[in-house]
Amino acid sequence: MKSLTIDYPDALPDMLQETDSQFQDEVKWALALKLYELGRLPSGLAAQLVGVDRVSFLMKLREYNIPAINYPPDELPQDLANA
Repeated sequence: MKSLTIDYPDALPDMLQETDSQFQDEVKWALALKLYELGRLPSGLAAQLVGVDRVSFLMKLREYNIPAINYPPDELPQDLANA
């Protein structure tokens, strides 16, 4: 697996009342959740990015009000008609 280095102010974890490790985990989760929400990353790869299984990742979506299924509402009537 490749790695990514992000520069951030030394005081940032303290400002958020987190350890360096907690802050790094939060950044990984933020990246995985946002890429999943934008439809740029499937749930399995997003889960791999944060080091959890797919089901655990999908369960975490609720905490951030991110739908597990992102189905465009305008496609539903057509799909139902074709079913």
